Amino acid sequence: MITLGTARASPGETDTGRLEVGETRDGSPVRLPVAVVNGADGGKTLYVQAVSDGDELNGLGVVNRFVPRVDPTELSGSILVVGVVNYFAFQVAEHRNPIDDRKMNRGYPGDADGTTSERIAHATFEEAKRADLIVDLHQGSTSRMINETRVRCGIRHHLHGDCLELAKVFGCGHVLDIKGPDGQLARAGPDQGIPTIDPELGGCVGWDEESIRYGVEGIFNVLRHYGFLDGSVEIEPQVRARGFDQYGSPAGGLVRFEAELGDRVSAGETLFEVTDTFGDRKGRVTADADGVFWRTRRLPQVAAGEYVCSVGTNVDRY
Repeated sequence: MITLGTARASPGETDTGRLEVGETRDGSPVRLPVAVVNGADGGKTLYVQAVSDGDELNGLGVVNRFVPRVDPTELSGSILVVGVVNYFAFQVAEHRNPIDDRKMNRGYPGDADGTTSERIAHATFEEAKRADLIVDLHQGSTSRMINETRVRCGIRHHLHGDCLELAKVFGCGHVLDIKGPDGQLARAGPDQGIPTIDPELGGCVGWDEESIRYGVEGIFNVLRHYGFLDGSVEIEPQVRARGFDQYGSPAGGLVRFEAELGDRVSAGETLFEVTDTFGDRKGRVTADADGVFWRTRRLPQVAAGEYVCSVGTNVDRY
């Protein structure tokens, strides 16, 4: 029998339930939706979570699709799933937890006696530590972004190679290999000896079926490559960026992009122009270095200095 909160699954079974992580303002319990897929045969444990940022729903779409498709009678090992981590932000469709104004993915490994975000991080990390592999599903918030996977432990970490392998197996085609901020699950997991990745599945308002498909395929790639399911995975070379340049607007106005997401850009190449209301150009921004056009704002209107786009730099294939 494997349990996660109230979910209980014997070998060859799947069950869903709730994981209690705190209380709301009226004293009622906060219970996160969870699932356990317990394979008929023994093996490794995979931990998957989604929606640690309340407006990033593509990961929830992945959970919604892949859990019913996994047949526990054909599985070796187990899968632990937390479908919605940031309970409070999810309820109001906001990025940050409105109770403590914290970004959940800066709070790991958490604190059982801390803020609401720290308490949720602590409770979910206690479950994640049971696993051999961790996949923390994200997206580029509501901006526009390519589908990519992030390795956040840093190149000097002793598990860097294992995390990079897991990212390559997941197979989005692009990898951002840059040490992440303190408090990210993709930093805390490797520090506990668990290879961890942070797939960033596009960026949208609501969810995007193409990005969800990348995520579902990625989960099944992991299940096959690491022996949870029969079958092999064809691992193809991917584009890796080890740097990240961000660009703001030189003037207020309307943005007109000259590059498409995923395009290779060269130093000096125009990334975007800014025009006034009537189309007269007010500014032009070029790439500082060669790279991949990685992420852009969604709305065309900008103030002077406001974020516009990002380019992944120091690019190679591995």
